[in-house]
Amino acid sequence: QVQLVESGGGLVQPGGSLRLSCTSSEFTLDYFGVGWFRQAPGKEREGVSSLGSSNGRTFYADSVKGRFTIGRDNSKNTVYLQMNNLKPEDTAVYYCAADHWHYGLGPDYDYWGQGTQVTVSS
Repeated sequence: QVQLVESGGGLVQPGGSLRLSCTSSEFTLDYFGVGWFRQAPGKEREGVSSLGSSNGRTFYADSVKGRFTIGRDNSKNTVYLQMNNLKPEDTAVYYCAADHWHYGLGPDYDYWGQGTQVTVSS
């Protein structure tokens, strides 16, 4: 079973930045499609960004385009989500997910992390 661990969440002021990381101790993430999702209190989980494995395609939700960037750091077996110009509505628990075949913004991933809290507030 792939184990995913997110890190990098925290409290940041509006307009600030955070960099989330997703890593695995079990498998090489370069061979997996990886997605970032978030869930705010009282709301459904939504896809934020995703990254294909072999083709390197990226997807972003409209709400984060131009502010968030997804990428890989294969030297650290990590997929990161760089989040700039954060807004209060970005407040949520952020999850990473991985799958051998899927890499879109839908939730069809086999493996999920436990989540990291991001709070954007002044």
